[in-house]
Amino acid sequence: MRLLLDTCTFLWLAGGSALSERAAAAVRDPSNDVLLSAVSAWEIASKYQAGRLPLPEPPDRLIPAERRLRGVLPLAFDEESALQVTRLPKLHRDPFDRMLISQAIAHGFALVTPDPSIAQYPVRVIW
Repeated sequence: MRLLLDTCTFLWLAGGSALSERAAAAVRDPSNDVLLSAVSAWEIASKYQAGRLPLPEPPDRLIPAERRLRGVLPLAFDEESALQVTRLPKLHRDPFDRMLISQAIAHGFALVTPDPSIAQYPVRVIW
C-alpha cells in the first residue's frame, strides 16, 4: 500500500510523538511505501518562516534528515493532483489539506491523518 503522510503526522513522527496503533503499524510495515508530499514540506517551511511552527532546526535540514531516518520517500505535487482540487467539495477549508486530499485521490494513496474532516472525502484514511 502507498501511504501519504499528513503534515501533522510527519511532524509527530519526527518529534517522537505517538501515532494511533493502526497508523503506527501501517507506517512501520515494510511492504508499504510511505510518502511525504512537497505540499507538506511547503506547509512546514511556510509556518516555520512565519514564526508559527517552532522546530529544532530549519526545515531545509530537518525534513530531508527525518525522511531519510524514517524511510519516507519524497513526492512531488503534479498537475493531475492540482486539477483534482477543482473536483473536491468544499468540506475542508485548509488549502494544504485540500492539496493532500487531491493527491491521495488522484494517485490512490491512503492518507495517514488524525483529521476527521478528511474522512468526509472519497479517500482512504488510516488513523
